[in-house]
Amino acid sequence: MAKKGKTFEEQLGRLEETVQRLEQDELSLDEMLKLYAEGVELARSCRERLDEASARLQPEAGEKEGEQ
Repeated sequence: MAKKGKTFEEQLGRLEETVQRLEQDELSLDEMLKLYAEGVELARSCRERLDEASARLQPEAGEKEGEQ
């Protein structure tokens, strides 16, 4: 599952690997379900990190617009 200590880039890379593996027909149903659950967790974690970064940038963007 997604680890908090991993960088965004590491988590995104793992998510991409997970999707590629899920697209293969050679997995058992149990393997697919485990990978799917991992992918959902990775996607959620990546989304949270993007939302946090966006929230940090929003006040800065408003300040810059007010300065012009």
